[in-house]
Amino acid sequence: MVVFADRVDAGRQLAERLALWRGQDVVVLGLPRGGVPVAYEVAEALEAPLDVIVVRKLGVPYQPDLAMGAIGEGGARVLEPHVLAQARVSSEEFLAVEQRELAALELRVARLRRGRERIDLLGRTVIVVDDGIATGSTARVACDVARHLGAAKVILAAPVAPAETIRDIPEADEVVCVSTPEPFRAVGYFYRDFSPTSDEEVIALLDAAARRTREGRVVDSSPDCDVDVEIPVGVVTLEGHLHLPAPAQGVVLFAHGSGSSRHSPRNRFVASVLYQAGLGTLLLDLLTPEEELNRTNVFDIELLAGRLSAATQWLLGRPDAASCRIGYFGASTGAGAALWAAADEGTQIAAVVSRGGRPDLAGSRLGAVRAPTLLIVGGADEAVLALNRKAQAQLRCPSELAVVDGATHLFEEPGTLAAAANLARDWFARYLLPDGSPQDPAVGR
Repeated sequence: MVVFADRVDAGRQLAERLALWRGQDVVVLGLPRGGVPVAYEVAEALEAPLDVIVVRKLGVPYQPDLAMGAIGEGGARVLEPHVLAQARVSSEEFLAVEQRELAALELRVARLRRGRERIDLLGRTVIVVDDGIATGSTARVACDVARHLGAAKVILAAPVAPAETIRDIPEADEVVCVSTPEPFRAVGYFYRDFSPTSDEEVIALLDAAARRTREGRVVDSSPDCDVDVEIPVGVVTLEGHLHLPAPAQGVVLFAHGSGSSRHSPRNRFVASVLYQAGLGTLLLDLLTPEEELNRTNVFDIELLAGRLSAATQWLLGRPDAASCRIGYFGASTGAGAALWAAADEGTQIAAVVSRGGRPDLAGSRLGAVRAPTLLIVGGADEAVLALNRKAQAQLRCPSELAVVDGATHLFEEPGTLAAAANLARDWFARYLLPDGSPQDPAVGR
C-alpha cells in the first residue's frame, strides 16, 4: 500500500493539511534526517522559516535503549521520573550520560547548521515535522524540547502514523497526519521511494531555506527564477523545476535515471551544490507519469534524448537563459540519454557529467560527443565501473573518469554523494562559467 511517491510528495500533501497556517507566525522544525525533506516542502508552502530540531536520548547506563530522558538545544532537558526511580541511576551516572550525549548533540547541530543561529521559538507557533511516526517516542521528545525552547503552541505533523499512536501525544497541542492506515507496519512501507537522507542533503535544504529568511522570518528579496515549469514537447507536456541565479551564465539540465524523478533527493542535493557555485539548474521528468508505467520507455534512450534536446531548446528560448552555456547531468540511464543528445550534430552542449551512469547506452554515438565529459562512478559499483571504462575508451572528446572510493550505485554511503556533487560542480564551473571557477550566486545582491 503506497501512499507517497517520496518525501517531497509527502511534504506537499502534508502542507495541504496545514494550509491554514500559511503566512502566520510559525516556524517549521524538521527532525533529521528524513523529516527535513518533508519539513522543507511544508515550510515552502506555508511561507515559513525552516530549522532542525535535534534531540538526543539519555539511555539508562546498563540498558541504553531505555530512555530516562532526553536533551535538546538551549539546555532543554526532558526527564522520565518513573524510569529514573525504577532504574536507580545515581547522579554521577546520570551526569556522565548527559555530558556524553550533550557532546554528540553539539557536534550534530554544528554539522547541520554550519554556524547558523537557532531560530528563536519564543512565543511562536512551532510545527514539528517527521517523515512518519511509529512509536511516537522521538516526536514526543521533540515536542517537549520545542516547548522548553519557548514555543507558545506546538503542532506535531507527519505524513503517516498509526491512529492509536497519534491519539495519545499529550506533548503536542495538535497532531496533523495525512494518513493513518491499519494495519500500520513500518513508515517506509507507505513510500515508493524511502531511500536514506544524508547529512549533505539536510544541509543543502537548510541552506536553501536560509536564503529565503532573515532573522527567522521569510523575506522575498531574491531576483532569482525558482519555479515549477511545464515544457511542451510534441503531444506531451514535461514537468520540471527551474532555478536560475540572476544573471544566469550557465545552466545544467538533469536527466534522471529509471525509477527516479525531478523530486529525487540525490539530484536535488547535487542541484543545490551547483546553484551555490553560481550555476542554474533544470530538474525535469523526461517521461509523463503515464509513460513511466511502461518500463520500455524508461530504457528508450533515443526517446529520452529527444525529450532532453527539446527541453534544451525550450530553455534557450527564455530571455533569462538565452545566452547561457548548457551542461547535461545524467544519472543511471539518464547518462546514456545525455550523451546521446550531446552527440547531435550542431549541438552547443558545453559539458556533460554522468553520476553512476550508463554511458554505454549511448552506443555508437559516443564517438560523436564533443562536449567535455566527466564520468563519476562509485568504487564499489564494480559492474557499472567496468561499463564506464569501456565507454570512456569510445569517447573522442576530453574526458575523465573519477572513482569515488567506497560508493555504491546510488552513492548512499556517508560523504560519497557530496564528493560526487563537488566533482560535478568543479567540472561544470570549468566549462560553463566565464572564469572557470565556482561563484557565489548571492554576491552583488
